[in-house]
Amino acid sequence: MRGLQQGMADLKVEIAGLKFRNPVLTAAGPTSRNGMTLLNAAAGGVGGLVAKTVSVTRADVPKPNMSAFGSGRVESKRGILNAELWSEISIEQWLEKEYAIALSSGLPLIASVGYTPDEVSAIAPRIVEKGVHGIEFSTHYVGEHAEIAKALRESVDVPIFAKISPKADVASVAKAVEPFIDGIVAINTYGPCLRIDIETGKPFLGSEYGEGWMSGSAIKPIALRCVVEIARTINKPVIGVGGVTTGKDAIEFFMAGASAVEVCTAAILEGNTVYGKIAKEINEWMDMHEYKSIEDLRGLALPHLAKGVSLRPPPKVDLDACTRCGLCEKSCVYHAITVNKAEDFFEINSETCEGCGMCVSVCPYNALSIE
Repeated sequence: MRGLQQGMADLKVEIAGLKFRNPVLTAAGPTSRNGMTLLNAAAGGVGGLVAKTVSVTRADVPKPNMSAFGSGRVESKRGILNAELWSEISIEQWLEKEYAIALSSGLPLIASVGYTPDEVSAIAPRIVEKGVHGIEFSTHYVGEHAEIAKALRESVDVPIFAKISPKADVASVAKAVEPFIDGIVAINTYGPCLRIDIETGKPFLGSEYGEGWMSGSAIKPIALRCVVEIARTINKPVIGVGGVTTGKDAIEFFMAGASAVEVCTAAILEGNTVYGKIAKEINEWMDMHEYKSIEDLRGLALPHLAKGVSLRPPPKVDLDACTRCGLCEKSCVYHAITVNKAEDFFEINSETCEGCGMCVSVCPYNALSIE
């Protein structure tokens, strides 16, 4: 597979009739808070735009409302707690100015609306009149999933996407809204969660009780599980969101059944160029593995998930790929691995190896594998 001509993979995707230049979209949040931030995302290489959620009134957002946590300065390993709400900008300003600025990018634009059936049916038609290409609705603060979806379906004729909370029974919600929607977005942030500043004893966020909602790499396993459940339950496109920081993260979502991904936290931590970076990494991975389209990847993992995998210890070792870094030895709670870089020595004791798989997961060089 090495030596392939770069650029072989086609990253274009079509979802519910909307054509995206690549499968990396913005997500409703601070990095899509107005027309200019959406234009900046377009310049940064994003494939399509999702605007921040609007409602009948603008939000009164507590301050401070965001706090990063995780592995120091390693952005891809960090997350965020947020006490963000919907848009601080009035619906009138979005209608008069912000959507038009975003539309000038030439990319498909999906507006996000909330929250009750009456509210979304009142504002969505006005938004569609401005030329947006789709509507995403959030179920973050309310129930009534099917009622909201039905109200939107009766009021607009553009594609509708339901964004689902990870705290819901996602398969049941997807089934309930299926007759009214064109796709599912999974997942929203997880919480409520809490961080405390040990220097002051105070919370980091200005919300009631200092609570916020978690996003970033920590919620990716939750999001992947939700995407799989939805993909197994309904025959509608799924857009994965939650912890996408690299092209490999996106590949996981495609294999779980997603047709595209949305990105927010990584763009907060790394800037607008992260969208193009992720798209480039997807392209490079697909070229290396000889995949021609996202559709070729979609759902590849689903047949394997029912039975899982079984490791016959010990793991297979590629000594040429191994750098003798010792991470596997440190993580082996059964003390089955011995590494000596100075003497170029590596050994796995097959008698004490329990086949737990931890060493395979921590190896940054893919030198260990499950047979």
